Amino acid sequence: MSAINIDKNNFQNEVMNSDKPVLLDFWAPWCGPCRMVIPIIEEIARERSDIKVGKVNVDEQPELASQFGVMSIPTLVVMKDGKITNQSMGAKPKNAILAML
Repeated sequence: MSAINIDKNNFQNEVMNSDKPVLLDFWAPWCGPCRMVIPIIEEIARERSDIKVGKVNVDEQPELASQFGVMSIPTLVVMKDGKITNQSMGAKPKNAILAML
């Protein structure tokens, strides 16, 4: 499965009500480090059926970025049962992202 685009309309259903851990990638199209992380995020989404992977475009969803206190991008957030369990800023290699889960 590929990463899901998360917005304020599907956030409650896809993230808060998810029965699986959710990896959220806060990104923007103009962000170089974000573009480096996107293929890794997509690869994880395809390989791991035990988690849900979502992408939040901070330009289009400023409310969600604000809700999570995102100050710099890329920011990766792991949520389980509607609660943040891990968070990191900056581009990370695949093994570091998987270690967050």
